[in-house]
Amino acid sequence: MNNPFPHSDSNKRYYTFDYYLRKTFGGKIAKITLDGGFTCPNRDGTRGVGGCSFCSGRGSGDFCAGTSLSIAEQFAAQREMMRKKWENARFLAYFQAYTNTYAPLPRLRRLYEEALRQPEVVGLNIATRADCLEDDVVKYLRELSARTALTVELGLQSVHDATAQRINRGHDYAEFLRGYEKLRGLDVCIHIINGLPGEDHDMMLETAAEVARLHPKFLKIHLLHVIKDTALARQYEAGEFDAMTREEYVKTVCDQLEILPPDTVLGRVTGDGAADSLIAPLWSKKKLVVMNEIDKELVKRGSYQGICYNCTKIDR
Repeated sequence: MNNPFPHSDSNKRYYTFDYYLRKTFGGKIAKITLDGGFTCPNRDGTRGVGGCSFCSGRGSGDFCAGTSLSIAEQFAAQREMMRKKWENARFLAYFQAYTNTYAPLPRLRRLYEEALRQPEVVGLNIATRADCLEDDVVKYLRELSARTALTVELGLQSVHDATAQRINRGHDYAEFLRGYEKLRGLDVCIHIINGLPGEDHDMMLETAAEVARLHPKFLKIHLLHVIKDTALARQYEAGEFDAMTREEYVKTVCDQLEILPPDTVLGRVTGDGAADSLIAPLWSKKKLVVMNEIDKELVKRGSYQGICYNCTKIDR
């Protein structure tokens, strides 16, 4: 009852994705993650090899069913599990693994349309990169947006080009902006990562400030997870950087939330690393604890998302 943040019907002082979905669709909407069998331009040699230093062998699709199953079979398997938790849920089909616009249009069309045909699907989420948006694909995305709830998810991670080089991102911030501009008029979800090697608190806040300037409809804030068998894991084990502490992460996220637009929907404020392959930070396994600490910190500050969105100066 004392929550000053307008886009909430709970104790959350930021605009949660769950709240947005309930208000938009009038009921529970769950995501079903799909693997379309794609790759990435910085894995196949087009932009580089090895992929982003933090990316797992599943292309960040560790919770997808896998390409041994068709899209319909992947959907059915996860739908059955979701129904046990939420009997009346409807679904977003989420193409998550690797770069999901990095293929010829006929293949994309076949996969996306197969997902849309599945029972109780209300929309598509398509994760991709800003350098993989060919004109014919963008045109098709606009067609999809006219007939379903479409969100294009763009990995930014950081606005700092030195960081992009350090993590083998394969493109710089200027190229991200060109891709973002191509999608103008569509619903876009930007992804950023806190705790990237070489970045301090001010740099992470600068990334959030630039995202605030872009004013996307959705944003996902991730914690950097060090996953086994990645380039990042080798750097971590060599002592080249330290993982964030929980206290550092909570402070950083709350500082970022304060300068974001109050109407940008937060798809997440932390993330999951596959438990059997997570090296650090191990405290991140307790995801609900992290989210609760963010809630408590905002209450302690008397703060909420967007409280400093129009501030001319931010004192920390």
